[in-house]
Amino acid sequence: MAEGGEGEELLRPPLPAGAPGPKRLCSRACPAGGTGAAHPRPGAAGAGAGPGAGASGAPPALAGCCPASAAGPGAAGPAAAAAGPGGGGGGGAGSLLQPESLLDAAAKRVAGSWAFERVEGRFQRIPEPVQRRIVYWSFPRSERQICMYSSFQPGRAAAAASPASAAAGGPSAAAAAPAPAGEESPVAGLPPPAAPSAAPAAAPQGEGLPFRRGIRLLETGAVDNVLQVGFHLSGTVTEPATATEPEMTYKVAISFDRCKITSVTCGCGNKDIFYCAHVVALSLYRIRKPDQVKLRLPISETLFQMNRDQLQKFVQYLITAHHTEVLPTAQKLADEILSSNSEINQVHGAPDPTAGASIDDENCWHLDEEQVREQVKLFLSQGGYYGSGKQLNSMFAKVREMLRMRDSNGARMLTLITEQFMADPRLSLWRQQGTGITEKCRQLWDELGALWVCVVLNPHCKLEEKSCWLRQLRKWGEMDVCPLEDGNYGNELPNITNALTQSSGHSQDSLARPRRTVFTRAIEGCDLHWQDSHLQRIISSDFYVSPSYQREGESLLFNSQGQPLWLEHVPTACARVDALRSHGYPREALRLTVAIINTLRLQQQRQLEIYKHQKKELLQRGATTITNLEGWVGHPLNPIGCLFLTLTEACRLEEENCLEISDAGDSKPPVYQHVPVATGSQDSGESYLSLALEVALMGMGQQRVMPEGLYAQDKVCRNEEQIIARLQDLELDPVLVQTLRKQCILLLEGGPFSGLGEVIHRESVPMHTFAKYLFSALLPHDADLAYKLALRAMRLPVLETTAPSGDVTHPHHLVSVVPSRYPRWFTLGHLESQQCELASTMLTAAKGDMLRLRTVLEAIQKNIHSSSLIFKLAQDAFKIATPADSNSDTTLLNVALELGLQVMRMTLSTLNWRRREMVRWLVTCATEVGVRALVSILQSWYSLFTPTEATSIVAATVMSHNTILRLSLDYPQREELASCARTLALQCAMKDPQNCALSALTLCEKDHIAFETAYQIVIDAASTGMTYTQLFTIARYMEHRGYPLRAFKLASLAMTHLNLAYNQDTHPAINDVLWACALSHSLGKNELAAIIPLVVKSVHCATVLSDILRRCTMTAPGLAGIPGRRNSGKLMSTDKAPLRQLLDATISAYINTTHSRLTHISPRHYGEFIEFLSKARETFLLAQDGHIQFAQFIDNLKQIYKGKKKLMLLVRERFG
Repeated sequence: MAEGGEGEELLRPPLPAGAPGPKRLCSRACPAGGTGAAHPRPGAAGAGAGPGAGASGAPPALAGCCPASAAGPGAAGPAAAAAGPGGGGGGGAGSLLQPESLLDAAAKRVAGSWAFERVEGRFQRIPEPVQRRIVYWSFPRSERQICMYSSFQPGRAAAAASPASAAAGGPSAAAAAPAPAGEESPVAGLPPPAAPSAAPAAAPQGEGLPFRRGIRLLETGAVDNVLQVGFHLSGTVTEPATATEPEMTYKVAISFDRCKITSVTCGCGNKDIFYCAHVVALSLYRIRKPDQVKLRLPISETLFQMNRDQLQKFVQYLITAHHTEVLPTAQKLADEILSSNSEINQVHGAPDPTAGASIDDENCWHLDEEQVREQVKLFLSQGGYYGSGKQLNSMFAKVREMLRMRDSNGARMLTLITEQFMADPRLSLWRQQGTGITEKCRQLWDELGALWVCVVLNPHCKLEEKSCWLRQLRKWGEMDVCPLEDGNYGNELPNITNALTQSSGHSQDSLARPRRTVFTRAIEGCDLHWQDSHLQRIISSDFYVSPSYQREGESLLFNSQGQPLWLEHVPTACARVDALRSHGYPREALRLTVAIINTLRLQQQRQLEIYKHQKKELLQRGATTITNLEGWVGHPLNPIGCLFLTLTEACRLEEENCLEISDAGDSKPPVYQHVPVATGSQDSGESYLSLALEVALMGMGQQRVMPEGLYAQDKVCRNEEQIIARLQDLELDPVLVQTLRKQCILLLEGGPFSGLGEVIHRESVPMHTFAKYLFSALLPHDADLAYKLALRAMRLPVLETTAPSGDVTHPHHLVSVVPSRYPRWFTLGHLESQQCELASTMLTAAKGDMLRLRTVLEAIQKNIHSSSLIFKLAQDAFKIATPADSNSDTTLLNVALELGLQVMRMTLSTLNWRRREMVRWLVTCATEVGVRALVSILQSWYSLFTPTEATSIVAATVMSHNTILRLSLDYPQREELASCARTLALQCAMKDPQNCALSALTLCEKDHIAFETAYQIVIDAASTGMTYTQLFTIARYMEHRGYPLRAFKLASLAMTHLNLAYNQDTHPAINDVLWACALSHSLGKNELAAIIPLVVKSVHCATVLSDILRRCTMTAPGLAGIPGRRNSGKLMSTDKAPLRQLLDATISAYINTTHSRLTHISPRHYGEFIEFLSKARETFLLAQDGHIQFAQFIDNLKQIYKGKKKLMLLVRERFG
């Protein structure tokens, strides 16, 4: 068997891609007689594929050529306990120390690596005990992999499995590792890195998951009749009865090969991507209780041992037992066998479903491809509803889990998912309509693209696989509906392989590729390889340092401390880290991460040196060049997030009771510890945790240009928030605080290479969100640095005008004058709100510190340009300054007031729907500050408020009873306030009499001189700028205040502005006209005589005039009782002035209105018209000869409108 071990690669033939066959053909020369020991099996071919690690436990005692110690149950048990989860019951301490037999060790190795057909072809004679051990060890040994194929829960696999399952692997853990023996390591020539532990870590959450249900079924004894025949396992699983379902028993069958399950069938008819609970129960039964499973060799071996009579008996009994199902098939096969020309007789041997795999079969776990397609199609059709996005993300997580286990189904499942994504009918619809993909869908596409980058960078994939992926990716990328990487703006980002020495021979046309799809980076990733000798040394050893004698060019490969560097396009280098991490090489990923960080440090140091030489010139010009068109935050490959996760995963503390995770799914924040960096140089005292913090700060602080397009900009914001959320999980101890301070100082001094440097480009991505985190983290440890950094970050230069080239008075706020693309900042509203959040955080922290508050206030006034955001800051400051349970903070209150005053000035000449709210709030704030603040805003009202706001809101609120009580004012203070309010009222009335006159009169009521002045302002403005509505309102106010003559004067002025047409009998001013006439009538005959000519001139509506006439004749004039006047008390006659003029006007209005209405009258209005004539007759009859006038009027109508016969008939009937 030595040839099958170390030299296995020499024996392994190429494995062409192809679907595994259901069974393979097995044949033997028929023995001369009877049963006997196992004979050689010339030319038996194998088929099938199987899972990764075998089960453990003691098989039945074996007879044959091996010693008892190798074959007997006493030896097999301990070996099983050491190698498989839950195997053999475990035994005591003595049994665990017993060495594994050579037979078991060899059988495990072969069972996990070779198809059984290859074993048969390699050796002429295989003893039966050896066959049994190979068959025995060919079943999967890891419960974690069963869990992976039976639940969506990634990572923390089968916790609820028995504690014994944690011992999976034992001495032969290498056999249980996902990577089969002989598989290439990521670096050629180096031993393979340790595979991920196959031991389950924690229970998947949710009792409804098939894996958990399968465990319950197993533990309740639901599994029975378990039989293993060769590479086929069968049994029954009984589901207990429920309230709605009776007890059901299902037949389950599992085929396996090379420690992988290759096919499953279950009577429950499960239609899902993953195995049902019954398959899980049977699989775990075989893993945990292998000694209770009846084990038989493949059925072809058993048949070989039978003579002719036994074979005939066997067939006849089989047909008898299942004659209804198999009789037609049996007869058909018999006919074909008896026919010499039949196809069945042309093939050597016969199929055996229990005989294991063929050499040609692909060795992979069973995955129901059709169900994967159907599920993805279903989730996509739901368009983000019903949690479909979450389900698809779970499928992506499952792909990553498979990749981590180095399971070939990872790439296979991703291909199936991608095919369905490309077939999504919404893609063509979005393209036809010219609309963008929805955000949720866009994020799914991003994850799809990132997964493909991860797959093609698999360090141990074969060239044929990579070529196949490349063809498929290019095919998808060339489709018209394929989404672009960054909306319509993906063509400016550099190629993933840019600046790589290993791809210098490639055409540079790719740098200007016009169309970059979500698959472009994966396509470019196919050009990358892992053969660089420097890269191999970096990831293969913690102790790779600079040699004492360096050859030419080697100085670029190490820093001054001798630590290796990796000079590659940063996102590409980080994609390598992600690939190593995702494919189960965590140590290698860590080593490469450290090399990348050392490279970034060196670059940061050199950039700082460059800036020191250029600092004076840059500050004078106030300009900077763009240092990064492609920012690391928001990048499709998420480089900073990748490095941070790689480093923090190495420092994460797992809870001791991680097996007891509640089903509620409560996720606790991670707990980290410092793990020293493994390095070949002198002890640096660094930990992976401090490196994680450092690289996150370096990446977030990178000065980068804002990308184009809504989605790309939104992605920058989201990625920034994700990284900060992870940073907030770190508990800052002294080591991390030191790292934080050091990096913040470097960012402040970093010049144009830092987003927090003194000079940044006009279109640089703002640092507000990042600075808010830094401020909060630094404040308890170094307040001066925290404020310096946060104040520097307050700027938003894209909203600033270009600074003069010679102006260096404020170097921290200079902006670039470099010509720019002026992109649309779609996320500007969000960025401004983050700027506001940063300012609010500083205001809260600076409470009580006048100097800091003043500095923050200046930064707000200088950098924030949105009135609504400044108003929000003012409200926040006010809220913090006036806690309910303690005294107010005067300094912060004054800041709130200043901000409020700035808002008033900013919104004075612009429309703002919250303006009234802002004005009311300012008065409240000023009231809280004190009487001097109120006097100040009253005196400077013209720069803060409109006249209407000043009188109706500000002055009215200040003069209210509540305000007086709130401030507890004495008499002089009340008088001062009142005087200021009256002065304001008169100024406003002068400036805007139409809207402020009434308010001014109200405010000046208690001061005679002021009131008279306000009244005179109204009189002066009445003839020019005021409407009849305003004048009538003021006139009514005057009457209410006891000034009827002034009210009459204003009403008369209002009448001169009014004009009521003949058909405006519902005009809103009618009530005012009636009131004015009633007022005049009550004052006396002279006032009535004065207003009637105005009424006649202004009102042409007959019904209104007749109403006024009727009211004037009902009572005597002068009932108001003006002092010094005598009233006769007699009713007025319509034949004499002034009512005669009103009567004539009313009759004339009726005549004119009648003719106007008859011009366009329709039959349905005839009845209404007759009623109108009846009212007219009443008015006519008020005159002495009224009946004659009315008769003549009717006769004229009959003559003029004789054509309207029906109408005239109605007129005759009513009026004769």
